[in-house]
Amino acid sequence: MTDRIQLGLTDVSASATPAAPASAVTEELLVTGMTCAHCVASVREELSEIDGVEAVSVDLVAGGTSHVTVHSATPLDDDALTAAIEEAGYTRVSA
Repeated sequence: MTDRIQLGLTDVSASATPAAPASAVTEELLVTGMTCAHCVASVREELSEIDGVEAVSVDLVAGGTSHVTVHSATPLDDDALTAAIEEAGYTRVSA
């Protein structure tokens, strides 16, 4: 038998991992007061509302100082970052 069945399958292994944002600027912030996933969601939501923010990731240290990374195409206003964290109910600390 020489007939072939064309299934139209594509290799998805190359695109299985989402691409990181092509951000030109990465801001590393230290935040205290977060203890759970809800805290993380609140901080992400507030920071994501700032114009220019492309992605926010949080390395939660429950009850300690968590590391928040903000990716953007252009530099962000430092006061706006602090205000967003405070609006979420947490405190930004200096390194």
